[in-house]
Amino acid sequence: MASLLSSSFITPSAKSDQLSQKHYFLHSFLPKKTNPSSTSKSALKFKCSAIGNGLFTQTTQEVRRIVPEKNSNLPTVKIVYVVLEAQYQSSLSAAVQSLNRDPSKFASFEVVGYLVEELRDAANYESFCKDLEDANIFIGSLIFVEELALKVKSAVEKERERMDAVLVFPSMPEVMRLNKLGSFSMSQLGQSKSPFFQLFKRKKQGAGFADSMLKLVRTLPKVLKYLPSDKAQDARLYILSLQFWLGGSPDNLQNFVKMISGSYVPALKGTKVEYSDPVLFLDTGIWHPLAPCMYDDVKEYLNWYDTRRDTNEKLKSGNAPIVGLVLQRSHIVTGDEGHYVAVIMEMEARGAKVIPIFAGGLDFSGPVEKYFIDPVTKKPMVNSVVSLTGFALVGGPARQDHPRAVEALMKLDVPYMVAVPLVFQTTEEWLNSTLGLHPIQVALQVALPELDGGMEPIVFAGRDPRTGNPLGILLIFESLFVVMSLLLNQESLESVFLSGKSHALHKRVEQLCIRAIRWGELKRKSKVLFC
Repeated sequence: MASLLSSSFITPSAKSDQLSQKHYFLHSFLPKKTNPSSTSKSALKFKCSAIGNGLFTQTTQEVRRIVPEKNSNLPTVKIVYVVLEAQYQSSLSAAVQSLNRDPSKFASFEVVGYLVEELRDAANYESFCKDLEDANIFIGSLIFVEELALKVKSAVEKERERMDAVLVFPSMPEVMRLNKLGSFSMSQLGQSKSPFFQLFKRKKQGAGFADSMLKLVRTLPKVLKYLPSDKAQDARLYILSLQFWLGGSPDNLQNFVKMISGSYVPALKGTKVEYSDPVLFLDTGIWHPLAPCMYDDVKEYLNWYDTRRDTNEKLKSGNAPIVGLVLQRSHIVTGDEGHYVAVIMEMEARGAKVIPIFAGGLDFSGPVEKYFIDPVTKKPMVNSVVSLTGFALVGGPARQDHPRAVEALMKLDVPYMVAVPLVFQTTEEWLNSTLGLHPIQVALQVALPELDGGMEPIVFAGRDPRTGNPLGILLIFESLFVVMSLLLNQESLESVFLSGKSHALHKRVEQLCIRAIRWGELKRKSKVLFC
């Protein structure tokens, strides 16, 4: 069991016969460990993440830099972004590549992105500061680690006045104050006179507050549209930007880039840039890769589920165990859901029904109570729950509210597992690391969920940001379920190879599903007293 939790499998140097043929084949494509006695630069280029600067991923920003072809007739707009996780990388890259390929394009776009943990490396941070020197637009999201937030603030603050737009979405107040969109600013955020401070002060922090804020984000642009002042219009465009960002799809992000660059980049002044309104998705709901839509009502979802033609009678019967899955909305809307699809299909192949729920905020306690507990009988509708986010149930990576999470899980009263997707290291770094999981990930995705009552942190998904990496290609084709998901989403194989999306580690997915189903079956068994 220990090998399933945090450590990677190690390939014996002279015992290839101990591994399955598949694992030996996969490992032959991985970077080999360097010889410690070698002093050449090439030999030292790749080391396991436990050596030297092992407290952060060694991936560089160059693997996701997009540089357009030179066109003297068009202005170049440079965008630099910093995000917590990699799911926005593929979606934003697809959006920018589509804009650069458009024959009627109004500008060329250069984009480079950083994962926030990469900024721990001095060389990466220096490169980040250098990229900001000629950037037009900066975008930041989910920057909640204080020391890294201060580094981002220090770098962006120097270029803030020069840049055409600075957009920071939910992050620490120090970073949120950097927001600048025309006359709109959040420089007073956290101060007593700030209207944002007064709003947050009056409201009770919780799932209800989060829901009301999401409703405000949906309705406020419609109101601000009719106010004449420039400040109101700048505030409206910021809220629209947040809607585009939360939407996350390549189309939404493409229109987001059009709107901001066309409105605030001086080189495009006088150019008419048309963009569509954001395509809005449910903030919370139930999602299934084969369903025609997202569901806001569990009864509607179960009605669709019971009428499916692709399932057998055993799955439709009342004897099938029901497993609740907790998903991150951002992975779904950005199209980075392949690892979720693998778990859902594996669960169903093993005879378990699934209710996969998602939330747009960082508080999953409300959706858990809404979708997993029968509103009439107040009894759980699921036999076990698996969180595929890897984070704490309330607060995610930003702020943990364990008492609230425990309260929600006690109402549910079923086995609760928290599986771990690789976030702060690539699959290769994890496979070759003597430490196993990234130390930050151990804290955020193993230790903190355990305070909620989470158990069995099995690593089930990897991350590969490198273009055309053979390991990513092999892991994609290893599972028929993931190929099916590509066809369902009408994605080209080229987009998968170039995007670096999350991929399932299928042997571990199998083990995760077996454990979740067995916990569910154990929960359903009658209690027997022994004398």
